[in-house]
Amino acid sequence: MARLTYKTSGLSLSVSEQGDGLPFVFQHGLCGDADQLIQVFPEDTGYRCVTIECRGHGQSETGPLDGLSIPTFTDDVAGYIQHLDRPVIGGISMGAAISLRIAVRWPHMIRALILARPAWVTEDAPKSAYPNFFVGQLLSQYEPHEALSRFEASAVAKDLAEHGPDNLSAARGFFTREPVTVTSALLTSIAMGGPGVTEDEIRKISVPTLVIGNNRDPVHPVSYARVLAEMIPNASFVEITSKSDSVEAYRHDFKSALEKFLGNLN
Repeated sequence: MARLTYKTSGLSLSVSEQGDGLPFVFQHGLCGDADQLIQVFPEDTGYRCVTIECRGHGQSETGPLDGLSIPTFTDDVAGYIQHLDRPVIGGISMGAAISLRIAVRWPHMIRALILARPAWVTEDAPKSAYPNFFVGQLLSQYEPHEALSRFEASAVAKDLAEHGPDNLSAARGFFTREPVTVTSALLTSIAMGGPGVTEDEIRKISVPTLVIGNNRDPVHPVSYARVLAEMIPNASFVEITSKSDSVEAYRHDFKSALEKFLGNLN
């Protein structure tokens, strides 16, 4: 994996590139990094995987905590991709929201769109984002070990254990993520926000679009993926295995969906 540095607004953001070919800008989820994308990116597609790690993520600098938002992250990514030749843009969860916003705001800059496990449609602070908000609030009020103890005893943890074991595993990981202040700010701010687009704007997206969803993933309801696929005129929907059922099958299905979609673009 190659690493580059992208300077924007006085900050250094880390950019990773994997593979060769046309650019596919593939954005990570909340508190994730470039490795999240490499795990599901297929080889030999004629595309290279480019990830701009968002502020406060991976090897990128954080900057002011009040700048941690989907609109700000989107502006950062858009600033980078304007120098590329109409890349495919896509992402997982928060990365999908960033990609959706770019497709609405700068449609001329991209050749295709991929929305994987979207955590929003248009609404800010959806109910599905509450577990992340809850963890962010606990981390802002208690030391990490005490925050984790309170989380484990909560109704939120019990619900995730039943309906989304992989979401529960991800939530537990937030309690050991450093720096704690940045993690808390990210979880709270992003959960309270959204992509900042309307249904009418989504319905005007004209580029080829792939929407990927899965069940047993309450933070990323499959219903959101289906709704977006119905809204976007030139969209196809693929349901893949949930990580809550099998991480190996999830990665296999994800790669297969990307490989087929990217192959049809060529």
